[in-house]
Amino acid sequence: MVLVVDVDSLTRPDLAVIDALARLQLAAQRLGGTIRIRHASQELEDLLALAGLGDVLPVCGELGGEGRREAEQREMLRVDEERDAADPPV
Repeated sequence: MVLVVDVDSLTRPDLAVIDALARLQLAAQRLGGTIRIRHASQELEDLLALAGLGDVLPVCGELGGEGRREAEQREMLRVDEERDAADPPV
């Protein structure tokens, strides 16, 4: 059993959305099924990847094919930290 979750109307995905999707996937797996996310925005895909759930919550394209980008094509998120010169290194 595959449950397709259309998230096209989601305008601003956040961690509450990720939590709900993860719980839905867990419930589906307990019943022997899985979910697929359809019409995910790039922001949602990036948030799934950041949360480490990109493989657990698969995104499918509009025509049912896999819509995930290849690893080489994914944008790498980078955080630059500023530190005060007076602070000792950790």
